Amino acid sequence: MSKIVHPYAHRLPLIRGWKSRWFKMGSEYREQLRADVMIRDYLEKSLRSNYIADVEFERSQKSTRIIISTSRPGMVIGRQGEGAAKLKANIVSFMKSKNITVPEDLKIDVLEVTNPDANAKIVAISIAEQLEKRMTFRRVMKMTLEKIMQARGVKGAKIVLSGRLGGADMSRKEELKLGGIPLQFMRGDVDYGTDTARMSYGGIGIKVWIYKGDTLVRATK
Repeated sequence: MSKIVHPYAHRLPLIRGWKSRWFKMGSEYREQLRADVMIRDYLEKSLRSNYIADVEFERSQKSTRIIISTSRPGMVIGRQGEGAAKLKANIVSFMKSKNITVPEDLKIDVLEVTNPDANAKIVAISIAEQLEKRMTFRRVMKMTLEKIMQARGVKGAKIVLSGRLGGADMSRKEELKLGGIPLQFMRGDVDYGTDTARMSYGGIGIKVWIYKGDTLVRATK
């Protein structure tokens, strides 16, 4: 089961909270869910260079709050908030182009990820960038794992790369692991992130698991 169930969903609502917090019925639910998925994909692609770790949504009857977690909040907000204003305008334009209802009150909050080396999504994006710069995949995996293990609170990590590694004719999978990754233990705080390195000869899939120890703190959201 641990190999086919997403580590985040596997721990809902024990130690993880929902990334979209709202309630709708009938066709409204379908439209709101579609909007969340499309906006999240748009932000992750357009702000990829800013190391976006997560995008969450909070909706009420008239307002929508988009919470963006990133290790580079200054790059997203910009000087005197001009970046945030431009981002909001871009989101509204994207919603209109996709026939998504624009809420009366749209708020965008940018949160800083204080420990990016322990965030699986940010680590996966970093690996993708290094591979796209033509660094050897074995060196990238080894250096990244060592950097993760030096981060505060990390007890184990695993990186899996799959694709035409090194430009080989046949695709394969390489795995490197340090410490323990208790995937089946629901109280184990395991962070999971994926990304894709776009190479000239094809894409390389990246998966990252980071184990931060056991927790008894129940999710509050």
